Amino acid sequence: MSEWFVSSYSSDRQTCVEVRFRAGRVEVRDSKSPSGSPVLSWPAHEWTAFTAAIRAGALR
Repeated sequence: MSEWFVSSYSSDRQTCVEVRFRAGRVEVRDSKSPSGSPVLSWPAHEWTAFTAAIRAGALR
């Protein structure tokens, strides 16, 4: 199973969103809920499009 990670840009490891890549999907959870409930999940190509849109400033 893939490991959860927090962005290196996050200064407070307690109140972050954690992400992991698994079987062609990207899963996201709240770091305050390490049991993983709930976990949001997207196909990897949708996550890539989402993060590209953020970088481009399209979601402001």
